[in-house]
Amino acid sequence: MGYSVGQVAGFAGVTVRTLHHYDAIGLLSPGGRSTAGHRRYDDADLDRLQQILFYRELGFPLEEVAVLLDDPHADPQEHLRRQHTLLTARIGELRRMAAAVEHAMEAKKMGINLTPEEKFEVFGEKDPERYAEETALRWGGSHSHQQAQERAAGYGKEEWQRMKDEVDAWGAAYAALMGEGGDPGSEAAMDLAEAHRRHLTTWFFDCHPRTHVELAEMYVADENFHAFYESIHPGLPEHLREAIRANAARQAA
Repeated sequence: MGYSVGQVAGFAGVTVRTLHHYDAIGLLSPGGRSTAGHRRYDDADLDRLQQILFYRELGFPLEEVAVLLDDPHADPQEHLRRQHTLLTARIGELRRMAAAVEHAMEAKKMGINLTPEEKFEVFGEKDPERYAEETALRWGGSHSHQQAQERAAGYGKEEWQRMKDEVDAWGAAYAALMGEGGDPGSEAAMDLAEAHRRHLTTWFFDCHPRTHVELAEMYVADENFHAFYESIHPGLPEHLREAIRANAARQAA
């Protein structure tokens, strides 16, 4: 007979209202109904809910989650690999944060005053405001936060699907380039870097070549971005950084 909406809410730690909302927008419609017409969720529904919650925890908007899960060409293993890569990066960050909190607690207990550098060394150069949307805006940072927010807020499922198709096609082309041993300074690599910059400008914020170079450093230094690009092809973050630098120089010439 499957599971009731109340049971599923209890399993997943979400509210019944959330499940009703997912049903209303077509993100998670239960596979069956009871004789009284009540929602009944089967094991496949629970698997889909698990995927939804993984992506939501990683910061993906609901519209993009729907596009990812409804992609007929997507392998369930691909979802898990992507989520594992991104979650592993986040786990590393959280472990360092937990260690820093423990260090601060121990210092307080022993009456030790930490230096300003010791208090903030765990954060490195990562400004939490600058990177607040780093997971949701997969192809760019939030230094143009307001412009990116305003544009993303207006996107529906169709726009997220088009965006995903562009990202997938770009990623496949870049992986192929690297698989063939393409140099980051080659015309092909610079053209892909330029396509990357234009994608940002089209979908999120006006990305000047100089800004693109700054972002390229973040793609290497920031764990979440690094994990995302690394999941496309090993070594891609560093390769892309060099291609972006070369493309910016080409644009300035």
